[in-house]
Amino acid sequence: MAYNFQVKELNKRTSGHAFEVILKASTPDAKSKSPFPLSPLKKKTTLDDIKKKMETAEERRKSQEADLLKHLAEKREHEKEVIQKAAEEDSNLRKLAQEKLNQKMEANKENRTARMAALNEKFKEKDKKLEEVRKNKETKKEVEN
Repeated sequence: MAYNFQVKELNKRTSGHAFEVILKASTPDAKSKSPFPLSPLKKKTTLDDIKKKMETAEERRKSQEADLLKHLAEKREHEKEVIQKAAEEDSNLRKLAQEKLNQKMEANKENRTARMAALNEKFKEKDKKLEEVRKNKETKKEVEN
């Protein structure tokens, strides 16, 4: 049922304005005179409408699920890439450390070999001197005898 309403302003009061709203039942010919409907027209929902809404909701849910799975797959792929990169860097660092260690060991070996050769040369010279001293001693003894 539609209503016509009328607003009357009452005496102003100290606390503000006062209004009186008068609602009148509309007559059949007043319905066409009303500038706007007071309540919106409600559309009756049908089974087809409900099915369509359910289908769109299902599509939306599937789409969101697919997006989530896609996001998780991208995240997993990124994690794999990070792990692979870390493994490559670790492998490279191990190779560099092994090469450095081998170089140090080779240098130590060369130094040791050089020191040993120098000591051997020194001992050979001492042996020569000792041999000379022995020969000189023997020749002196022979000369004395």
